[in-house]
Amino acid sequence: MYFALTCYIATGVCGATQGEGKMQTGLSVSDQDGSTFAPLVVIELAHDTKEEAVAWLLKRIRDKQQDGGAELLVEQLSPEDQGGEKDNPNVYVVGASWQRLLVGAEDVGLFKEFNDSTMRGFTCANKENFKEFQGDGDGFLSMAECQYIIKHELDTLRAKDEAHVPGYPKMKLYPGKSVIRRYQSKRILVQVFPLHEKEELKRLSSSWYKNFKLSFQPLDDIRHYFGEGLALYFAFLEYFTMALIPMAVIGIPYYLFDWEDYDKYTVFACFNLVWCTVILELWKRLSASLAYRWGTLSRKKAFEEPRPGFHGVLGLNPVTGREEPLYPNFKRQLRIYLVSVPFVLLCLYLSLYVMMIYFQMEGWVLGMHDDGPTFWTGVLLFVPSVIYAVVIEIMNLVYRYAAEFLTNWENHRLESTFQNHLVLKVLVFNFINCFASLFYVAFVMQDMGLLRQSLATLLITSQILNQIMEAFLPYWLQKRRNKKAHKRLIKTMADRELPLADQVKLEADMNTYLGTFDDYLELFLLFGYVSLFSCVYPLAAVLVVLNNVTEIYSDALKMCKVFKRPFSEPAADIGVWQLAFEAMSVIAVVTNCALIGMSPQVKSYFPESHSQLIMWVVAGEHLLLAAKFVLTFVIPDIPKHIQIKLSRLEFESLEALKKRKMLESSGIPKKTDK
Repeated sequence: MYFALTCYIATGVCGATQGEGKMQTGLSVSDQDGSTFAPLVVIELAHDTKEEAVAWLLKRIRDKQQDGGAELLVEQLSPEDQGGEKDNPNVYVVGASWQRLLVGAEDVGLFKEFNDSTMRGFTCANKENFKEFQGDGDGFLSMAECQYIIKHELDTLRAKDEAHVPGYPKMKLYPGKSVIRRYQSKRILVQVFPLHEKEELKRLSSSWYKNFKLSFQPLDDIRHYFGEGLALYFAFLEYFTMALIPMAVIGIPYYLFDWEDYDKYTVFACFNLVWCTVILELWKRLSASLAYRWGTLSRKKAFEEPRPGFHGVLGLNPVTGREEPLYPNFKRQLRIYLVSVPFVLLCLYLSLYVMMIYFQMEGWVLGMHDDGPTFWTGVLLFVPSVIYAVVIEIMNLVYRYAAEFLTNWENHRLESTFQNHLVLKVLVFNFINCFASLFYVAFVMQDMGLLRQSLATLLITSQILNQIMEAFLPYWLQKRRNKKAHKRLIKTMADRELPLADQVKLEADMNTYLGTFDDYLELFLLFGYVSLFSCVYPLAAVLVVLNNVTEIYSDALKMCKVFKRPFSEPAADIGVWQLAFEAMSVIAVVTNCALIGMSPQVKSYFPESHSQLIMWVVAGEHLLLAAKFVLTFVIPDIPKHIQIKLSRLEFESLEALKKRKMLESSGIPKKTDK
């Protein structure tokens, strides 16, 4: 069993007050008013937080909704329960009554399956007409959905007429401003995280990664436990791996029988062009099917609140009418174009400079090997590529932190805008840093042998480093971190249930999952290696398939054993990454057409006119791009049967609205739900 102490899990599905639904839990706590509830979310404030600030925040969390509170249940984990005086006393567990969770499900616009098998927005007034709603609704919401609802209620807890946080006169509060985000921005709130659920995680681990088998992932179970955003990542990872299999099957005989015959790779390049377009279009259909089944395809996006780190002069938001910090857009644009853009260009220049150093090393090693070829000089031929691959990974990592700092300094108001600018910066640099040397070898040096060697070395080295940095190193660090906890809790191992305080302490010390950004970035680069240059090195697809298979299992291990449980994030697609992959597929068309034009077989048709060859290659590339865009429109993004269901729901909503207006105009009172 992989380090058993990392995830001691709180059992139970969702919180309930006494007499409100069946509690499927072995752990529960009591709020000040005597209501028992299953702990779902942990809030940890700084150790030295003023008592007035703590008391005020807890009061606002417990207050009724009509009084501006979140109407949640919260209780402190006392230092005695945590095991010592040195433990942080400001650790609290949060839950909610079952009725409160149902109201919250309606507030967040949760979609659930209706009795007619369609996905509809949940409403408390119509709750009996939803499938799986039985009795008082116990078990209707998953634990992940309950935790998401609690997070939403905490995030929307707003300041009223307070001028500042109690105990902190300099920490101003603005009416309508999120209290939790204010606490986060001032480092008073250390962390907020959802608790694991022991039995459910054990079942998921067993069907997901513990038993190695060639089968599809339990995507519905992943979504049920971790939410739609993470489930869509694993769905895309699985789909990308399956889509690579045809290319890998074709690439093996090409590698074995046509190693030095570059005339043959034109066929492989043509197949590559069709492949990279079709798989992305089919993925959009699969993504829409999954999103509809999970109830996120038609879900309306909530109004975005300002980021915790956003700052500016106090003013009125023209949309909400609330007071909040405002920051002039022209200042942000000046920061972007006068600082961020020059910085990115400087980093690109440094990347190209490092690339030229690599080629100087490569030339020096080749010269040494040509002067006196031996076994060791043959081995030395691969050293520059390996060193360069390691340097690329280090530069990508350093630039990532610099890009985050710079994007945060730009002071974007919304989290989505922040992410878009960060993705753009990181993608541009990673593309140049990882692929510039390959383009130089292919189109400047025109050395296909060196191109094949460089691609293989970069691909293999980057995969090994990624597995070490993303899976084995976090696992090893987490295992070492839990040795002390193991000694302290060895006596409780015999118990079936770990005390809640010990579980909270263990999970609080686990690494925080920072989202799918790095995971999608890795897949983006692998997609680039395959779609751009795999016709020269057909085994690239085989290596990526092997990498993705291990990635599925290592990522599953990380999510279940290394990281804190992340909050569920509703998602209907993979977001901006879909555009990134499509942009890469367009670049792949241009690259593969150029490689085809450089093949001796194609050049033989234009022995005297090099310009005519270029014109034919450019014309062919334009035709393929046109065909690619036509194919994009021909293949609908949403399957027909789902379009029909969505149209039917829209029609029913319009008819219901018309009927309501007719009743109101005729003066006939509406029937109220009992």
